Amino acid sequence: MIPRILLIDDEPFQLKLLARQLVNLGQHSVATCTSGREALSVLDTHPASNWLIFLDLNMPEMDGVELIRQLVARAYCGALVLVSGEDERILEMAVRLGRAHHLTVLGHLNKPIQPEVLQVLLTRWSSQILEPVHETPRTYSPVAVCRAIANGELVNYYQPKVDVVTGAWHGVETLVRWRHPNDGLVFPDQFIGVAENHGLIDDLTRVVLVEALAQARRWHDSGLALQVAVNVSMSNLIQLDFADFVLDQIVCAGVTAQDLILEVTESRLMTDLRIPLDVLTRLRLKHISLSIDDFGTGHSSLAQLRDIAFSELKIDRGFVHNASQDNTKNAIFSASLGIARQLEMKAVAEGVEDRADWEFLRQQDCDLAQGFFVAKAMPAAELPLWLAEWTARCAAGLDAKTPV
Repeated sequence: MIPRILLIDDEPFQLKLLARQLVNLGQHSVATCTSGREALSVLDTHPASNWLIFLDLNMPEMDGVELIRQLVARAYCGALVLVSGEDERILEMAVRLGRAHHLTVLGHLNKPIQPEVLQVLLTRWSSQILEPVHETPRTYSPVAVCRAIANGELVNYYQPKVDVVTGAWHGVETLVRWRHPNDGLVFPDQFIGVAENHGLIDDLTRVVLVEALAQARRWHDSGLALQVAVNVSMSNLIQLDFADFVLDQIVCAGVTAQDLILEVTESRLMTDLRIPLDVLTRLRLKHISLSIDDFGTGHSSLAQLRDIAFSELKIDRGFVHNASQDNTKNAIFSASLGIARQLEMKAVAEGVEDRADWEFLRQQDCDLAQGFFVAKAMPAAELPLWLAEWTARCAAGLDAKTPV
């Protein structure tokens, strides 16, 4: 079936102009509609999974946001491009709305439409048509996750954190994986939520922590003085014995408190902070570092910075990648970095995907970087080879290669 393009705009001149631009770019199967209701009639008459819709947000009777709602109700699975002469941030907000509904929103266009930008979106659409449809990730039962914890099927992967100025390897974040006997390597988004919702996260975290500290000792014995970060949620911190457990495991592993950093991720709002504050205060008194993870998202907020003596602030990837080209991300990143500076905290940028992100961090004078530009998470056995390659890249001026 030949892919169809549908243009929706209440201004006939804009419709003709965009249709002509698309023809000039080799797209000849173009239909036009001057209202949302007319467009829905076309879609209902000719249902297809490979439509590409260019949707003007500002229309009378049924605006673009209302039409998005109708597309969702019809389980629309084609692609969508939003068009408007409105402020850039409003367009970006509408794009996020579409993606929150799990629509394939390729991006947005500002009026007047630039042909080179239009070509980029068409190329993105062509790639999306050719890509195979991915199956929905499998989810696992609480019984299966409990069995995985008990049977030692969880394994730690480690993602390096490096100094932005020198490139020196500073430490790692521990990221758990499940080596499933039938399904292979299972990523945490398929089982961490299950563990949190069914009272298993404390057992899971303790298994991860014990192995991470043992690995820290092995690195120390090989001459690598690294700080190992382990994620903990507020669900872990409502256990009064958690501080004693952490301190005991540090002694058992033969490392120091300074070798460990706990990354606090608050996935749900806690109404009673007395026990978490009790646990975290004791850990800080023993000189264990605390990091506020995914700062600026969820419940990782200014109130946490006020209440907890963090030593590190991790700026969420949503404010890092492409921040050099996005004024809003740039402003939020700079503000977060300023907070870290004033509170005398280390600043770690997550989601550093390419050379542009890296150069942006250098210009901003950020402390540490973490992301695919540096390295993906990997088993501990692979880190020596990565370190040799990373050292060579730094010596060569850091080419634009993204690690695989």
